[in-house]
Amino acid sequence: MKAAKEAFEGKKNVSVEEAVKLVKDNAKAKFDETVEIAMNLGVDPRHADQMVRGVVALPNGTGKDVRVAVFARGDKAEEARKAGADIVGAEDLMETVQSGKIEFDRCIATPDMMPIVGRLGKVLGPRNLMPNPKVGTVTMDVADAVKKAKGGEVQFKVEKAGVVHAGVGKASFDEKKLTENVKAFIDAVQKARPSGAKGAYMKSIALSSTMGPGVTIDVDSATGN
Repeated sequence: MKAAKEAFEGKKNVSVEEAVKLVKDNAKAKFDETVEIAMNLGVDPRHADQMVRGVVALPNGTGKDVRVAVFARGDKAEEARKAGADIVGAEDLMETVQSGKIEFDRCIATPDMMPIVGRLGKVLGPRNLMPNPKVGTVTMDVADAVKKAKGGEVQFKVEKAGVVHAGVGKASFDEKKLTENVKAFIDAVQKARPSGAKGAYMKSIALSSTMGPGVTIDVDSATGN
């Protein structure tokens, strides 16, 4: 960590490419660290017209094995299983989640299951796992949703303090792939700018690895301004 901090000394508001190189070169943990992005936005998500949420398919995936749960019945449940869903169920899955057992990273539901899923709002909501038609997780095309979730699609949602963060790959990825992923994520958040955002929308962008320090990225160069 000390060596990494020294390498980062005096480096701020750098290009995406330089940030990726710094973070990748200094990810020295004994495991394959996740490369994480954090963006501070000029919004107040308590106002509906300033909520930022969306989904982006990272061109090179996340490098993470995403566990997918699907609320569905009958043919749609079978469709989800064939597409590679890890957990499929209805009332039984609701009871499992209510008991506090949440063994998945993404939750998908067919529209007819929403009355059941709706009861889990207090459990799934804070974990950003609640299915939502706006990001394609409430759908009749469960097979497509499962494949996208498994293929490196990342959901994002602004938190109370106006921060959006996500994993955008692994330190083992080559620099080109990581750079492409970072740029795709920044572009998706830029496009998700809400109607109520006033003034500067993107205030700051920082990149780090799981165990490493963060480096700030120049917002104007990253957003093409």
